[in-house]
Amino acid sequence: MINRYFIHFLSLTLLGLLIPLSGQARKPNIILIMADDVSWEAFGCYGGEDYKTPRIDQMAAEGIRFDHCYSTPICTPSRVKIMTGKYNFRNYTHFGYLNPNERTFGHMLQDAGYKTAIAGKWQLNGLYSKHPGHKDPTRPLKAGFNQSLLWQVTEGKGNKGRGGERFWNPPLEKSGIYVTKEQNKGKYGPDLLTDFVCDFIDENKDQPFFVYYPMVLVHDPFVPTPDTIGDQPLETANKQPKEYDKKKANFVAMVQYMDKLVGKIVDKVDSLGLSDDTIIMFTADNGTHPSLRSMWNGREIRGGKGGMKDNGTHVPLVVRWKGSKVEGVVEKSLVDHSDFYATFAEAAGVQIPDENLVDGVSFLPQLKGEIGNPREWVLCHYQPYWGKKPGQYVRNARFKLYRSGSFFEVPVDLEEANNLSFTKNPEMLKVLAQLKKIVDQCPPVPQDPRGQKGDIRPTYPAQVID
Repeated sequence: MINRYFIHFLSLTLLGLLIPLSGQARKPNIILIMADDVSWEAFGCYGGEDYKTPRIDQMAAEGIRFDHCYSTPICTPSRVKIMTGKYNFRNYTHFGYLNPNERTFGHMLQDAGYKTAIAGKWQLNGLYSKHPGHKDPTRPLKAGFNQSLLWQVTEGKGNKGRGGERFWNPPLEKSGIYVTKEQNKGKYGPDLLTDFVCDFIDENKDQPFFVYYPMVLVHDPFVPTPDTIGDQPLETANKQPKEYDKKKANFVAMVQYMDKLVGKIVDKVDSLGLSDDTIIMFTADNGTHPSLRSMWNGREIRGGKGGMKDNGTHVPLVVRWKGSKVEGVVEKSLVDHSDFYATFAEAAGVQIPDENLVDGVSFLPQLKGEIGNPREWVLCHYQPYWGKKPGQYVRNARFKLYRSGSFFEVPVDLEEANNLSFTKNPEMLKVLAQLKKIVDQCPPVPQDPRGQKGDIRPTYPAQVID
C-alpha cells in the first residue's frame, strides 16, 4: 500500500515544480505594421474627414493613440532608422540601402527567442546604387527574419524583365525564392502579403513571434483595390488615372482597404486567443504624397512627403495591447522612429549592449499606462540622397528649431509661416536655447547633390547627443 503521506509529499513537490513554470510570463508577441506614404490627416481617430478607417480607429479606442510620433520625410531613411534604432547620421548613406552589417530589431528579437517574419516592401538591397550583394535574394533573411514575403528585393518595379508593380500581378520574393508576376497573375499584392502574415501568426501561435509588416499600401500609383476594381481589365489595373478626382478616389479606396487589412490581422490575433499577449502597432514611414489634399478637422491638408514640415514627418502611431488593460488613451509623449528598437528590447527583456549605440528611448511604460521616461525632444537628420532638399531640426511637441536657425510653434503654424527666431518671449527663448544645445551637438547634414552617384558618404556612428 502506498503511504498517503508519501503521496501528499509527492504532490507538493510536483506543485512546487509547476508553480515557477506557470509564473514565468510569456514574452509578448509584437506586430509592427508600417503604412507607406500616409500621415495623420487620413485617419478618423486623428480627425481625418475624407476616409473611413474603422479598424484603426477601433485599435485606438481599445488601446493608445500617440499624438506625437515622428519619422523622416521619405521611406528609406525612416526604414533604416526604425529597424536599427539609430539616427540617420550614424548609418544612412544611400537611398534604397540598408548596410547588411547593421544589427536590426529582427536580429535582436531572434536572439531573444522570437520567431520573426517580414512582409511587404523591402527596397533595401541597394538596387539603385548597385551596392555589392544587391542581387542577393537572401538579404532579408540575413537581416534577422526567419521568413519573408517581399516586393522589390532583387528586382525593381519596372515592367521590363522580371520587375513589376506591387499591386496587381505583383512579382514577390518568398524567403529568397522568386515568384513571378505571371505566377501571381490576377492576384492583389496587399492580399498576398497580409495572408502571409496571418499564416505566420497561425504557425507560431505557441511561441513568441515578431512580425514586421512594411505595407505596400498606400504608395502611388493610385489604382483600384479589389473592392473598387469592378470589371476593369487587369492589364490596366496598375495604371494611375491622370484626372485628380479619379486619382484621389483611388487613394481613398486604398486607405480604406489598408484599414481593412489591418483589421484582418487584428482578427487573426483575436481568433487565436492571443489578444492579451500581443502588442499590435500601426504607424507610417512619412507623410502623404504631395499631389493629394485631404480635409482634417475642418481645414485642408496637403500631403507633405519629402518635406520637413509637420505634414511630412508627423505620422500616426496607434497601439493595441489588450493585456496592458490600457484603453482609449491619447498619449502626448514624444515618439521617434528610433524608439521602436528600444521598446521591443524592453518588451523582450533584452539589455542592449553598450557597443550597439542605439538612440531610441523605450515607450513600453506608456503602453502599460505608466509615465516612464519619455524623450524631451526629437531629432530629424535628413539627407535623402534622392533629389530632395536636405536639412535638420530638433523639436518638442510645441516648438521646432531648424539647424538654419528658423524657429516655429508648430501646432498653431503648420505651414511654418511665422519664424519666431527673433522672439523676446522668455518662455520661447528658454525652449530655443534648449533645442539649440541639441542642434549644436549634431553632425552637419551632407550637402551632396549627386544622389545615388556618391560612393563615399560621411557617417558619425559614435557621435554622442545628450
